[in-house]
Amino acid sequence: MPTKALLISIGDEILYGQTLDTNSHWMSGELDSLGIRVSQKITIGDVKEEILHHLAEAESKADIVLITGGLGPTNDDLTKPCLVEYFDTELVRNEEVLENIRQLFARAGRQMSELNEMQADLPANCTAIPNVIGTAPGMWFERKGKIIVSMPGVPYEMKRMMKDTILPRLKEKFIKDGIYHRMVRTIGIPESVLAEKIKDWENNLPKHIKLAYLPTTGTVKLRLTTSGDSETTKREVQDQIDQVLPLINKYVYGFDEEEIEEAIGRMLKERHIKLAVAESCTGGYLSHKITSVPGSSEWFNGGFVPYSNQLKNEQLKVDNEIIRQHGAVSEPVVLALAENVRKEFRTEVGVSISGVAGPGGGTEEKPVGTVWIGYSDEKKTVAKRFQFTKDRMINIQFSALAALNMIRINLDKD
Repeated sequence: MPTKALLISIGDEILYGQTLDTNSHWMSGELDSLGIRVSQKITIGDVKEEILHHLAEAESKADIVLITGGLGPTNDDLTKPCLVEYFDTELVRNEEVLENIRQLFARAGRQMSELNEMQADLPANCTAIPNVIGTAPGMWFERKGKIIVSMPGVPYEMKRMMKDTILPRLKEKFIKDGIYHRMVRTIGIPESVLAEKIKDWENNLPKHIKLAYLPTTGTVKLRLTTSGDSETTKREVQDQIDQVLPLINKYVYGFDEEEIEEAIGRMLKERHIKLAVAESCTGGYLSHKITSVPGSSEWFNGGFVPYSNQLKNEQLKVDNEIIRQHGAVSEPVVLALAENVRKEFRTEVGVSISGVAGPGGGTEEKPVGTVWIGYSDEKKTVAKRFQFTKDRMINIQFSALAALNMIRINLDKD
Protein backbone atom coordinates (compact mmCIF):
# COMPACT_ATOMS: atom_id res chain seq x y z
CA MET A 1 0.00 0.00 0.00
CA PRO A 2 1.31 3.47 -0.84
CA THR A 3 2.04 5.87 1.98
CA LYS A 4 -0.94 8.21 2.38
CA ALA A 5 -0.88 11.86 3.44
CA LEU A 6 -3.72 14.16 4.42
CA LEU A 7 -3.36 17.96 4.26
CA ILE A 8 -5.18 20.37 6.57
CA SER A 9 -5.28 24.11 5.90
CA ILE A 10 -6.46 26.22 8.84
CA GLY A 11 -7.74 29.78 8.62
CA ASP A 12 -10.99 31.72 8.24
CA GLU A 13 -9.29 33.89 5.61
CA ILE A 14 -9.05 30.87 3.27
CA LEU A 15 -12.72 29.97 3.70
CA TYR A 16 -13.77 33.59 3.16
CA GLY A 17 -11.80 33.70 -0.10
CA GLN A 18 -9.48 36.41 1.18
CA THR A 19 -6.40 34.17 0.89
CA LEU A 20 -5.73 31.56 -1.79
CA ASP A 21 -4.51 28.22 -0.46
CA THR A 22 -1.41 27.63 -2.58
CA ASN A 23 0.23 25.60 0.19
CA SER A 24 -1.67 22.34 -0.34
CA HIS A 25 -1.13 22.52 -4.10
CA TRP A 26 2.64 22.87 -3.67
CA MET A 27 2.87 20.23 -0.95
CA SER A 28 0.92 17.75 -3.06
CA GLY A 29 3.47 18.03 -5.84
CA GLU A 30 6.42 17.60 -3.48
CA LEU A 31 4.88 14.58 -1.76
CA ASP A 32 3.95 13.02 -5.08
CA SER A 33 7.57 13.29 -6.21
CA LEU A 34 8.48 11.07 -3.24
CA GLY A 35 5.77 8.53 -4.04
CA ILE A 36 3.54 9.67 -1.15
CA ARG A 37 -0.10 9.90 -2.21
CA VAL A 38 -2.24 12.76 -0.93
CA SER A 39 -5.60 11.15 -0.18
CA GLN A 40 -7.46 14.23 1.00
CA LYS A 41 -7.20 18.00 1.46
CA ILE A 42 -9.27 19.76 4.11
CA THR A 43 -9.75 23.47 4.77
CA ILE A 44 -11.24 24.49 8.12
CA GLY A 45 -11.77 27.75 9.96
CA ASP A 46 -10.37 29.00 13.24
CA VAL A 47 -12.78 26.92 15.31
CA LYS A 48 -11.38 24.75 18.11
CA GLU A 49 -13.97 21.96 17.82
CA GLU A 50 -13.50 21.72 14.05
CA ILE A 51 -9.73 21.54 14.34
CA LEU A 52 -9.83 18.80 16.99
CA HIS A 53 -12.43 16.78 15.06
CA HIS A 54 -10.52 16.85 11.79
CA LEU A 55 -7.21 16.10 13.51
CA ALA A 56 -8.64 12.87 14.93
CA GLU A 57 -10.22 11.93 11.62
CA ALA A 58 -7.02 12.65 9.69
CA GLU A 59 -4.85 10.61 12.06
CA SER A 60 -7.17 7.62 11.64
CA LYS A 61 -7.07 7.80 7.83
CA ALA A 62 -3.50 8.72 6.87
CA ASP A 63 0.11 7.88 7.66
CA ILE A 64 1.12 11.55 7.47
CA VAL A 65 -0.90 14.64 8.43
CA LEU A 66 0.50 18.00 7.37
CA ILE A 67 -1.11 21.12 8.85
CA THR A 68 -0.56 24.72 7.75
CA GLY A 69 -1.84 27.90 9.35
CA GLY A 70 -2.89 29.17 12.74
CA LEU A 71 0.58 29.50 14.31
CA GLY A 72 0.73 33.27 14.68
CA PRO A 73 1.13 35.07 18.03
CA THR A 74 -2.44 36.37 18.39
CA ASN A 75 -5.54 34.93 20.09
CA ASP A 76 -7.21 33.88 16.83
CA ASP A 77 -4.34 31.48 16.05
CA LEU A 78 -5.64 28.23 17.53
CA THR A 79 -3.51 25.49 16.02
CA LYS A 80 -0.95 25.26 18.83
CA PRO A 81 -3.43 25.23 21.75
CA CYS A 82 -5.49 22.63 19.87
CA LEU A 83 -2.41 20.43 19.42
CA VAL A 84 -1.64 20.75 23.14
CA GLU A 85 -5.15 19.53 23.95
CA TYR A 86 -5.15 16.85 21.25
CA PHE A 87 -1.89 15.31 22.45
CA ASP A 88 -2.79 15.83 26.15
CA THR A 89 0.39 17.72 26.95
CA GLU A 90 1.55 21.16 28.06
CA LEU A 91 3.52 24.07 26.66
CA VAL A 92 7.22 24.26 27.49
CA ARG A 93 9.50 27.12 26.50
CA ASN A 94 12.11 26.01 23.97
CA GLU A 95 15.24 28.07 24.63
CA GLU A 96 16.81 27.24 21.27
CA VAL A 97 13.72 28.45 19.42
CA LEU A 98 13.60 31.57 21.60
CA GLU A 99 17.20 32.40 20.72
CA ASN A 100 16.42 31.98 17.01
CA ILE A 101 13.51 34.41 17.34
CA ARG A 102 15.70 36.92 19.19
CA GLN A 103 18.34 36.76 16.46
CA LEU A 104 15.69 37.23 13.79
CA PHE A 105 14.40 40.39 15.45
CA ALA A 106 17.94 41.66 16.07
CA ARG A 107 18.84 41.28 12.39
CA ALA A 108 15.70 43.21 11.44
CA GLY A 109 16.40 45.92 14.04
CA ARG A 110 13.01 45.34 15.68
CA GLN A 111 11.91 45.06 19.29
CA MET A 112 10.47 41.74 20.48
CA SER A 113 7.17 41.68 22.33
CA GLU A 114 5.92 39.19 24.92
CA LEU A 115 3.68 37.67 22.22
CA ASN A 116 6.74 37.00 20.07
CA GLU A 117 8.50 35.31 22.98
CA MET A 118 5.46 33.09 23.54
CA GLN A 119 5.98 31.60 20.08
CA ALA A 120 8.88 29.68 21.62
CA ASP A 121 6.40 27.87 23.91
CA LEU A 122 5.83 24.49 22.29
CA PRO A 123 4.00 21.25 23.18
CA ALA A 124 6.29 19.20 25.40
CA ASN A 125 6.03 16.06 23.26
CA CYS A 126 6.83 17.65 19.88
CA THR A 127 10.12 18.09 18.07
CA ALA A 128 10.66 21.71 17.02
CA ILE A 129 11.26 22.38 13.33
CA PRO A 130 13.45 25.45 12.80
CA ASN A 131 11.98 28.44 11.02
CA VAL A 132 14.98 30.35 9.70
CA ILE A 133 12.92 33.10 8.04
CA GLY A 134 10.02 33.55 10.47
CA THR A 135 9.10 33.52 14.14
CA ALA A 136 6.75 30.52 14.29
CA PRO A 137 8.58 27.17 14.49
CA GLY A 138 7.08 24.02 13.07
CA MET A 139 6.08 21.08 15.28
CA TRP A 140 6.68 17.38 14.52
CA PHE A 141 4.67 14.73 16.41
CA GLU A 142 4.96 10.94 16.18
CA ARG A 143 2.42 8.50 17.58
CA LYS A 144 1.81 4.82 16.73
CA GLY A 145 3.70 5.07 13.48
CA LYS A 146 1.81 8.18 12.36
CA ILE A 147 3.42 11.58 11.68
CA ILE A 148 1.61 14.85 12.34
CA VAL A 149 3.40 18.07 11.41
CA SER A 150 2.24 21.64 11.95
CA MET A 151 3.74 24.51 9.94
CA PRO A 152 3.11 28.23 9.46
CA GLY A 153 0.66 29.23 6.76
CA VAL A 154 3.04 31.75 5.21
CA PRO A 155 4.01 29.99 1.96
CA TYR A 156 7.71 30.85 1.86
CA GLU A 157 8.16 29.82 5.51
CA MET A 158 6.32 26.54 4.94
CA LYS A 159 8.30 25.72 1.78
CA ARG A 160 11.63 26.33 3.52
CA MET A 161 10.66 23.99 6.38
CA MET A 162 9.45 21.34 3.97
CA LYS A 163 12.59 21.42 1.83
CA ASP A 164 15.12 21.69 4.67
CA THR A 165 13.62 19.33 7.23
CA ILE A 166 10.26 17.69 6.64
CA LEU A 167 10.63 16.14 3.19
CA PRO A 168 14.06 14.61 3.99
CA ARG A 169 12.67 13.10 7.23
CA LEU A 170 9.59 11.71 5.47
CA LYS A 171 11.72 10.22 2.74
CA GLU A 172 13.99 8.56 5.28
CA LYS A 173 11.06 7.16 7.26
CA PHE A 174 8.63 6.05 4.56
CA ILE A 175 10.41 5.68 1.22
CA LYS A 176 12.43 2.50 0.92
CA ASP A 177 12.84 1.80 -2.81
CA GLY A 178 12.65 5.39 -4.00
CA ILE A 179 10.62 6.89 -6.82
CA TYR A 180 12.19 8.10 -10.06
CA HIS A 181 10.51 10.85 -12.11
CA ARG A 182 11.42 12.45 -15.42
CA MET A 183 9.48 15.29 -16.94
CA VAL A 184 9.17 16.29 -20.60
CA ARG A 185 7.86 19.85 -20.90
CA THR A 186 5.86 20.98 -23.92
CA ILE A 187 4.30 24.26 -25.05
CA GLY A 188 2.01 25.31 -27.87
CA ILE A 189 0.03 22.05 -28.09
CA PRO A 190 -3.24 21.17 -26.28
CA GLU A 191 -3.28 18.12 -24.02
CA SER A 192 -5.76 16.24 -26.23
CA VAL A 193 -3.71 16.80 -29.39
CA LEU A 194 -0.53 15.79 -27.58
CA ALA A 195 -2.18 12.60 -26.34
CA GLU A 196 -3.28 11.71 -29.86
CA LYS A 197 0.23 12.20 -31.25
CA ILE A 198 1.85 9.88 -28.72
CA LYS A 199 -0.92 7.31 -28.14
CA ASP A 200 0.97 4.43 -29.79
CA TRP A 201 4.11 5.18 -27.79
CA GLU A 202 2.04 5.48 -24.60
CA ASN A 203 0.28 2.16 -25.23
CA ASN A 204 3.65 0.43 -25.57
CA LEU A 205 5.23 1.79 -22.41
CA PRO A 206 6.54 -0.90 -20.04
CA LYS A 207 3.95 -1.62 -17.35
CA HIS A 208 6.24 -0.42 -14.54
CA ILE A 209 6.67 3.02 -16.15
CA LYS A 210 3.63 5.23 -15.59
CA LEU A 211 2.77 8.29 -17.68
CA ALA A 212 0.87 11.32 -16.37
CA TYR A 213 -0.31 14.39 -18.32
CA LEU A 214 0.11 17.56 -16.22
CA PRO A 215 -1.47 20.54 -18.00
CA THR A 216 -0.92 24.07 -16.71
CA THR A 217 -1.51 27.49 -18.23
CA GLY A 218 -0.28 27.21 -21.81
CA THR A 219 1.91 24.14 -21.24
CA VAL A 220 1.61 20.38 -20.78
CA LYS A 221 4.13 18.28 -18.85
CA LEU A 222 4.60 14.57 -19.49
CA ARG A 223 5.76 12.83 -16.33
CA LEU A 224 7.27 9.35 -16.44
CA THR A 225 7.43 7.59 -13.08
CA THR A 226 8.85 4.28 -11.92
CA SER A 227 10.15 2.68 -8.73
CA GLY A 228 13.82 2.76 -7.84
CA ASP A 229 16.54 5.15 -8.94
CA SER A 230 19.30 2.83 -10.15
CA GLU A 231 21.34 3.64 -13.23
CA THR A 232 19.49 0.86 -15.08
CA THR A 233 16.15 2.47 -14.21
CA LYS A 234 17.34 5.88 -15.34
CA ARG A 235 18.59 4.51 -18.67
CA GLU A 236 15.29 2.72 -19.25
CA VAL A 237 13.28 5.90 -18.69
CA GLN A 238 15.66 7.89 -20.89
CA ASP A 239 15.21 5.31 -23.66
CA GLN A 240 11.47 5.93 -23.56
CA ILE A 241 12.01 9.69 -23.73
CA ASP A 242 14.32 9.22 -26.72
CA GLN A 243 11.55 7.28 -28.45
CA VAL A 244 8.83 9.89 -27.92
CA LEU A 245 10.88 13.01 -28.71
CA PRO A 246 10.81 12.60 -32.52
CA LEU A 247 7.00 12.66 -32.34
CA ILE A 248 6.74 15.93 -30.40
CA ASN A 249 10.16 17.58 -30.60
CA LYS A 250 8.81 20.82 -32.12
CA TYR A 251 6.78 21.38 -28.93
CA VAL A 252 9.40 20.37 -26.34
CA TYR A 253 11.16 23.25 -24.60
CA GLY A 254 12.83 21.50 -21.67
CA PHE A 255 12.93 18.73 -19.11
CA ASP A 256 12.28 18.15 -15.41
CA GLU A 257 12.06 21.46 -13.48
CA GLU A 258 13.01 23.87 -16.28
CA GLU A 259 10.37 26.55 -16.92
CA ILE A 260 9.95 28.11 -20.37
CA GLU A 261 11.61 31.38 -19.30
CA GLU A 262 14.60 29.41 -18.02
CA ALA A 263 14.80 27.49 -21.29
CA ILE A 264 14.76 30.74 -23.29
CA GLY A 265 17.50 32.17 -21.09
CA ARG A 266 19.59 29.06 -21.62
CA MET A 267 19.14 29.26 -25.40
CA LEU A 268 20.02 32.95 -25.56
CA LYS A 269 23.03 32.50 -23.31
CA GLU A 270 24.35 29.57 -25.35
CA ARG A 271 24.10 31.67 -28.52
CA HIS A 272 25.55 34.83 -26.87
CA ILE A 273 22.37 36.70 -27.83
CA LYS A 274 20.60 39.47 -25.94
CA LEU A 275 16.88 40.20 -25.83
CA ALA A 276 14.69 43.30 -25.47
CA VAL A 277 10.89 43.43 -25.27
CA ALA A 278 8.13 45.96 -25.94
CA GLU A 279 4.91 44.81 -24.31
CA SER A 280 1.63 46.65 -24.22
CA CYS A 281 -1.34 44.54 -23.05
CA THR A 282 0.83 42.40 -20.75
CA GLY A 283 1.95 45.48 -18.83
CA GLY A 284 5.40 44.18 -17.88
CA TYR A 285 4.40 40.59 -17.12
CA LEU A 286 6.70 39.21 -19.82
CA SER A 287 9.64 41.16 -18.37
CA HIS A 288 8.70 39.87 -14.92
CA LYS A 289 8.88 36.27 -16.09
CA ILE A 290 12.20 36.88 -17.84
CA THR A 291 13.81 38.59 -14.86
CA SER A 292 12.57 35.93 -12.42
CA VAL A 293 15.39 33.78 -13.79
CA PRO A 294 18.67 34.23 -11.86
CA GLY A 295 21.39 35.64 -14.10
CA SER A 296 18.93 37.05 -16.66
CA SER A 297 21.01 40.23 -16.92
CA GLU A 298 23.44 38.19 -19.04
CA TRP A 299 20.90 37.93 -21.86
CA PHE A 300 18.16 40.50 -21.17
CA ASN A 301 18.89 44.17 -21.86
CA GLY A 302 15.50 45.47 -20.79
CA GLY A 303 11.85 46.00 -21.55
CA PHE A 304 9.53 48.88 -22.32
CA VAL A 305 5.76 49.13 -21.73
CA PRO A 306 4.37 51.51 -24.39
CA TYR A 307 0.77 51.26 -23.21
CA SER A 308 -0.31 54.43 -25.01
CA ASN A 309 -0.11 55.02 -28.74
CA GLN A 310 1.79 58.24 -28.00
CA LEU A 311 4.64 56.28 -26.40
CA LYS A 312 4.64 53.77 -29.24
CA ASN A 313 5.27 56.68 -31.56
CA GLU A 314 7.57 58.88 -29.49
CA GLN A 315 9.73 56.27 -27.79
CA LEU A 316 9.75 53.38 -30.25
CA LYS A 317 9.18 55.34 -33.48
CA VAL A 318 6.06 53.55 -34.66
CA ASP A 319 4.57 55.73 -37.40
CA ASN A 320 1.32 57.34 -36.26
CA GLU A 321 -0.14 56.70 -39.71
CA ILE A 322 0.39 52.93 -39.25
CA ILE A 323 -1.39 53.07 -35.89
CA ARG A 324 -4.23 55.16 -37.37
CA GLN A 325 -4.77 52.83 -40.33
CA HIS A 326 -4.39 49.47 -38.62
CA GLY A 327 -4.90 50.11 -34.90
CA ALA A 328 -2.48 49.40 -32.07
CA VAL A 329 -3.48 45.71 -32.06
CA SER A 330 -2.25 44.81 -35.52
CA GLU A 331 0.50 43.07 -37.43
CA PRO A 332 2.19 46.26 -38.77
CA VAL A 333 2.39 47.77 -35.26
CA VAL A 334 3.95 44.72 -33.55
CA LEU A 335 6.38 44.29 -36.45
CA ALA A 336 7.54 47.88 -35.97
CA LEU A 337 7.67 47.54 -32.19
CA ALA A 338 9.73 44.35 -32.30
CA GLU A 339 12.23 45.71 -34.80
CA ASN A 340 12.54 49.12 -33.17
CA VAL A 341 12.92 47.86 -29.58
CA ARG A 342 15.69 45.59 -30.82
CA LYS A 343 17.50 48.54 -32.38
CA GLU A 344 16.83 51.00 -29.54
CA PHE A 345 18.01 48.53 -26.86
CA ARG A 346 20.94 47.32 -29.00
CA THR A 347 20.07 43.62 -28.87
CA GLU A 348 20.08 40.77 -31.37
CA VAL A 349 16.42 39.87 -30.64
CA GLY A 350 13.35 42.04 -30.06
CA VAL A 351 9.86 40.86 -29.11
CA SER A 352 6.60 42.82 -28.96
CA ILE A 353 3.08 42.19 -27.68
CA SER A 354 -0.10 44.18 -28.36
CA GLY A 355 -3.59 42.91 -27.70
CA VAL A 356 -7.08 43.30 -26.27
CA ALA A 357 -6.72 41.82 -22.78
CA GLY A 358 -10.32 42.64 -21.78
CA PRO A 359 -12.83 42.55 -20.35
CA GLY A 360 -13.68 45.62 -22.45
CA GLY A 361 -12.21 47.13 -25.59
CA GLY A 362 -13.05 44.36 -28.02
CA THR A 363 -14.70 44.82 -31.41
CA GLU A 364 -16.23 42.44 -33.95
CA GLU A 365 -12.97 42.53 -35.92
CA LYS A 366 -10.74 42.33 -32.83
CA PRO A 367 -12.67 40.64 -29.99
CA VAL A 368 -11.35 40.37 -26.45
CA GLY A 369 -8.43 37.95 -26.41
CA THR A 370 -7.02 39.09 -29.76
CA VAL A 371 -3.23 39.40 -29.41
CA TRP A 372 -0.49 40.11 -31.95
CA ILE A 373 3.08 39.11 -31.10
CA GLY A 374 6.12 40.26 -33.07
CA TYR A 375 9.61 38.81 -33.26
CA SER A 376 12.65 40.48 -34.79
CA ASP A 377 16.28 39.47 -35.16
CA GLU A 378 19.06 40.54 -37.52
CA LYS A 379 17.72 38.33 -40.34
CA LYS A 380 13.92 38.64 -40.15
CA THR A 381 10.93 40.31 -38.53
CA VAL A 382 7.73 38.27 -38.26
CA ALA A 383 4.41 38.39 -36.41
CA LYS A 384 1.60 36.04 -35.43
CA ARG A 385 -2.00 36.58 -34.37
CA PHE A 386 -3.46 34.69 -31.40
CA GLN A 387 -7.01 34.41 -30.13
CA PHE A 388 -7.10 33.67 -26.41
CA THR A 389 -9.94 33.93 -23.86
CA LYS A 390 -12.29 36.55 -22.41
CA ASP A 391 -10.42 36.56 -19.08
CA ARG A 392 -7.94 39.41 -18.65
CA MET A 393 -5.36 37.70 -16.44
CA ILE A 394 -5.41 34.48 -18.46
CA ASN A 395 -4.88 36.51 -21.63
CA ILE A 396 -1.88 38.25 -20.06
CA GLN A 397 -0.35 34.93 -18.99
CA PHE A 398 -1.02 33.24 -22.35
CA SER A 399 0.45 36.21 -24.22
CA ALA A 400 3.71 36.11 -22.26
CA LEU A 401 4.05 32.36 -22.78
CA ALA A 402 3.29 32.69 -26.49
CA ALA A 403 5.95 35.39 -26.81
CA LEU A 404 8.53 33.20 -25.10
CA ASN A 405 7.55 30.32 -27.37
CA MET A 406 7.98 32.53 -30.45
CA ILE A 407 11.54 33.22 -29.31
CA ARG A 408 12.15 29.47 -28.89
CA ILE A 409 10.73 28.59 -32.31
CA ASN A 410 12.70 31.25 -34.14
CA LEU A 411 15.95 30.52 -32.34
CA ASP A 412 15.56 26.84 -33.24
CA LYS A 413 15.19 27.80 -36.92
CA ASP A 414 18.52 29.63 -36.97
